[in-house]
Amino acid sequence: MTEPVERGAAYDPTLYHGSAAHYLPGRPPYSAALADVLRAELGLDGTGLLLDVGCGPGVLAVQLAELFEQVIGIDPDPDMIAEARRHAAGRGVTHADWIVARAEDIPALALPPARVVTFGQSFQWTDRERVAERVYDLLVPGGAIALVVHDIDVGSPPVGVTDPPIPDNDVQALVRRYLGPEPRAGQGFRRVPPDRYEDALARTRFGVPKVVHAPGRPDLTRDVDGVISGYLSMSYAAPHLFGDDLDAFVADLRALLEARTTTGRFSDWPGDTAVLLAVKPS
Repeated sequence: MTEPVERGAAYDPTLYHGSAAHYLPGRPPYSAALADVLRAELGLDGTGLLLDVGCGPGVLAVQLAELFEQVIGIDPDPDMIAEARRHAAGRGVTHADWIVARAEDIPALALPPARVVTFGQSFQWTDRERVAERVYDLLVPGGAIALVVHDIDVGSPPVGVTDPPIPDNDVQALVRRYLGPEPRAGQGFRRVPPDRYEDALARTRFGVPKVVHAPGRPDLTRDVDGVISGYLSMSYAAPHLFGDDLDAFVADLRALLEARTTTGRFSDWPGDTAVLLAVKPS
């Protein structure tokens, strides 16, 4: 159920319209060991600024907040920023600020130099190389850019689970029944970029990044409501895309899911958490 890799040139404010409230209950979290991995890789010691770009409801920024003296999250969706503020307050994170802004706006925000700039499954929505160069300028010497994603191809799926897997193929067929055969995204359609994150960074001053992995969570489960939220948090199934058919889609999705589980829950395995790291020379 991982968000497909996409890239949009001009920002479409409807990409995740209506999805903000579904993100935290629906998306699988990153590795529980992610903070430890980044601490070891980058020598983080509780000082410096973390800038989380495309922060959404603050998933990554809140998880990594303990590693930094100051945290700033930016996202162009005001509803996501509102959710991030609530999430941070609920987790006792008091040293974070949240700004409604695009990645491309970084030079105009008058931000202090950053120790680390993260993108949690958000780099694809930016003008990747231009944004990476602006991040390079913002970083302190020795600072790093970190692109964080789920990697379904790495890690061992859990064994001995009693809950069935999320029936993604059948859900995707249901989405197509409502929205048509071509995956939607905002006011248009999803466009796959021509190459990988690694390739885009390699064309910037960062050069080829290092890839490290943090072990996935083997015990993730979702109830039916959580699975529904997971799909409604995706750009290709954002609530606004269904218009007046939203209630009907949710009812059909709920019926599909309830017919596939006897436990009321589903196992959720997004793989290990991959981090693409590139460091500005010191």
